[in-house]
Amino acid sequence: MFYWSSFSDFLQMGGYALFVWGSYVVTIMVLVIEIALLRSRNKALRKTLVSEIRQSQKN
Repeated sequence: MFYWSSFSDFLQMGGYALFVWGSYVVTIMVLVIEIALLRSRNKALRKTLVSEIRQSQKN
């Protein structure tokens, strides 16, 4: 178990702060980008499906 004497020591992560916090930042960025792409694809698919349904109803 890790014990830090101050919040500053916690943020420094025993000298590995750049790797630790950088990993968190990259992971969060990847998740945000993935969610944005999924929403975009979902919106495009819904638009395509609505268009196809309306077109099939006309025929």
